[in-house]
Amino acid sequence: MFIHQGKSRTLKHNLRIATILSFVAGIVNVTGFLAFKQLTTNVTGHFALFIYDVADFEFWKGTIYFLYIFSFLLGSFLSSFLIDKYRENKRFNIFLVPSIIESFILISIGLVSNFIVMAYPDLVISLLLFAMGLQNSFVTKISNAIVRTTHLTGLFTDLGIDLSHLYFPKLHKNRRELKSNIKLRIFIIAFFFAGGLVGGFLYSRYNLKLNTLVFAGVLLLASLFYDDLRYRIIKTKRRYKNY
Repeated sequence: MFIHQGKSRTLKHNLRIATILSFVAGIVNVTGFLAFKQLTTNVTGHFALFIYDVADFEFWKGTIYFLYIFSFLLGSFLSSFLIDKYRENKRFNIFLVPSIIESFILISIGLVSNFIVMAYPDLVISLLLFAMGLQNSFVTKISNAIVRTTHLTGLFTDLGIDLSHLYFPKLHKNRRELKSNIKLRIFIIAFFFAGGLVGGFLYSRYNLKLNTLVFAGVLLLASLFYDDLRYRIIKTKRRYKNY
């Protein structure tokens, strides 16, 4: 799911990566909100608050929301930059580095919170937004902008449009593609919701607090390891079949 690119990608590959990454984003979203009462997977709300503070001439107060927005943007930029930089290396999984950086950030925040009081929550929020910017960028590039996993506004819009297209078969004749898109969007929404439920349960019921992010980071690393191992096994089997 992380390895196949371009025309070699199928609905199955997109469904797999969508379920994992939207689940992780759901966990991050709930954990960030419960810990800091701030959104940590998208910048729509932060942008509105930034404009509100600027309109009231409270520029210094609005600076923190600008920092949040910039952190998400920086994560998106770095992810895309690294992917394009290593694209020429055919033997290297170009989506590996952004995924590992994201996992490292999530796991580090969780572990550090056990030993250090989070005296600078704005820094942690910025790091989480940076990680989500990384994720949103590489999943957009790997799926050719079909999969988005860190926020639901656009997803619900696209789902509503696709559902309306079902009522006009003469205008939208590619029913198979239309149903595939609907299935994909429902999977993303469902697993984002599931990730939020699991994140909230671990944060509050089991009192894991920010350690909930460790669970999300380990899950992402495990999916990377599984995907690479599965690819190597399939590649080895094909090699032996050719002999």
